[in-house]
Amino acid sequence: MNLSATLILAFGMSMDAFAASIGKGAILHKPRFREAFRTGLIFGCIEAITPLIGWAMGLMASQYIMEWDHWVAFSLLLVLGCRMIVEGFKQPDQDAPKLQRHSFMMLATTAIATSLDAMAVGVGLAILQVNIIHTAMAIGMATMIMATLGMLLGRYIGPILGKRAEIIGGVILIGIGFNILAEHLGWIS
Repeated sequence: MNLSATLILAFGMSMDAFAASIGKGAILHKPRFREAFRTGLIFGCIEAITPLIGWAMGLMASQYIMEWDHWVAFSLLLVLGCRMIVEGFKQPDQDAPKLQRHSFMMLATTAIATSLDAMAVGVGLAILQVNIIHTAMAIGMATMIMATLGMLLGRYIGPILGKRAEIIGGVILIGIGFNILAEHLGWIS
């Protein structure tokens, strides 16, 4: 695979993380660059690891992995999205401090859910016999950049939308899950 194809693949794979990180940034109270970079780093590392796992699994048993990855991604994103929507409809506690950062587990779970398609891509890359290390690094770097930018963009969207930002973020995660499922089931191309 040439450099331009690798970059297109890398940034294409990072779009789910970008959309999810906008929602994550919107519900925080003015996230700083440090928090945005932390989020980008978590998303980028996980997004770089999943195609490696997919590649290794693709060498062993690709048909079993590709049967279930879209259902796992859909389920995780549906649960996370519903949780965000429920939180968005709760009445805010006036005495509670605004959320300053997301937990590592929340970010890692979201990153895993949005990166399962990268695992499927890794399976395909094993079949194509590409240099998986370079490709995984490109995907990880692109995702780190896009998730960091998404968090920073969410910083400006959040104050405009208020509590609706959490509801919109949840709807975006559920939409990403449905999109992953629809693509794998052949409903959309």
